[in-house]
Amino acid sequence: MSIIALGINHDSAPVAVRERVAFAPEVMPSALAEARTALECRELAILSTCNRTEIYGDVAPELLLAWISQYHSVPLEQLSGCHYQFTDELAVRHMMRVACGLDSLVLGEPQILGQMKSAYAVARESGSVGSTLHNVFQQVFSVAKKVRTETAIGENPVSVAYAAVSLASRIFTDLGQQTALLIGAGDTIELVARHLLDKGVKKLIVANRTLSRAQSLAENFGAEAILLADIPEYLPRADILISSTASQLPILGKGAVETALKQRRHRPMFMVDIAVPRDIEPQVAKLDDVYLYTVDDLRGVIDEGKRLREQAAEAAHHIVDAAAQAFMREQRSLQAVDSIRSYRQQAQAVSKDELQKALIQLRAGGDPEQLLEQMARTLTNKLIHAPTVALRQATADGDLERLRIAREIIGLQPDASGQDMHHSAAAPEKKNLK
Repeated sequence: MSIIALGINHDSAPVAVRERVAFAPEVMPSALAEARTALECRELAILSTCNRTEIYGDVAPELLLAWISQYHSVPLEQLSGCHYQFTDELAVRHMMRVACGLDSLVLGEPQILGQMKSAYAVARESGSVGSTLHNVFQQVFSVAKKVRTETAIGENPVSVAYAAVSLASRIFTDLGQQTALLIGAGDTIELVARHLLDKGVKKLIVANRTLSRAQSLAENFGAEAILLADIPEYLPRADILISSTASQLPILGKGAVETALKQRRHRPMFMVDIAVPRDIEPQVAKLDDVYLYTVDDLRGVIDEGKRLREQAAEAAHHIVDAAAQAFMREQRSLQAVDSIRSYRQQAQAVSKDELQKALIQLRAGGDPEQLLEQMARTLTNKLIHAPTVALRQATADGDLERLRIAREIIGLQPDASGQDMHHSAAAPEKKNLK
C-alpha cells in the first residue's frame, strides 16, 4: 500500500486559513468515518494542532484535498496554493520530522509528539488504522524517542518562558522544594506555569489585577490565585518570582522586596521580569540575595539555545533520513514475500510432477540410473526455461540494464554482465576494419 501525507501548516498558510481547516477533537471520529466512506480508503489518520492540519492515509492526494475543501467549505483553489504533500518514503520522513519537532514553529518543541500519539490513538479507536499506518506510526514514535535520547534537540531553551524556568533550575537544584509566584495571567505566564510544573515545582501562586482571570489560570495548574494588592503578603513565601504584565508602571518595588527578604531571613529569591515596560524596579537587582533577570538577560540564553538546537537538529535529520530509508526497505522486502512464495510453490510443483513421473517409470521396471539422469535433465530445463527466455529477450532488445539485473537475480557473476551483447556487437566492427 502506498502512503501519503498531506497538510497545511504555519509555513504554508496564514492562521486565517489554518483555523478553517482545523478539526476539533470532538468531531475527529466522525470526520474519519466520513472521509473513509467518501474516499473509499481503508486507512486514515488526522493530526490537527494550532499550527498544522495533516492527514495520513492510502488515498490519492487530489481526492483528499477535494474532500477537505468540501468538509470545511473552503474553496479548493485556496487550498491548492497552500498545501504540501508527500508519498511513501518522503511521507514517512515527513511524519518523523514532525514527531521530532524538526518541522515545528519552535524547533524541537516536545508537545507535537504527544499530539501525534493522540492522533494515532483516535484513528485506531475509530477503526481507520490498518497494518500499514500502524507500522508507520510505531516507527515514527521509535525514531522520535531515539532523537530525544541521542540528541539535545529539546534540552536548550528557545522561548522566554522556557529560558526563565531553565535559569531557575540553575539557581535551585531541586525545584520540588520551591514556591513560585507568577505575576500576570497571559499566554507567557501560562507557559511559564506549564514549564515549572514539568520541572516539579512545589507550589504555584498566580497574581493578577483581575482575580477571576487569575483563578481561571490557577485552576489549570492546581495553583493559588491572588490579587496584585496581595503580593506583599505572599512575597516572603516566593523562592521564584516571574512577572509578565502589560502594566505601564512597576508592580514590585525595592521596599517590598527588602521587607520580604527580612522575613525570609535572607534566603535567596530568583526573579525574572519578562515585561516591557518592566514590572520590577531595577533597584531590586542591587539587593543581596536577589537574582534579578530581565528579558534582555534571557536573550543570550535563548540565542545559545537556538544555536545548540540547530546543531542537534543536524544529527536528528541524519537519524530520520536513515530510519525512513530503512523502514521503506523493510516494507519493500515484505512486498516480495508473495512473489517468493509463488515462485517456490511453482518450483515445488514442477519437482513433484517430475518425481511422480520418475517413480511411475521406476515401478514399471525402468533403469534407476537412467531415470535419475532423465529427471535431473528435465527438471533443470523446466526450472531455467523462464530465466533463459528473459536473458535472450534482454540480449535481443539490447537492454544492458535488464540483462545485468536478470543475471544478478539468477546468481551469475555481475562482472560478466552483458558479455553476450558486447561480443556480438564487436564482431561486425572487426570485420569492417579488414
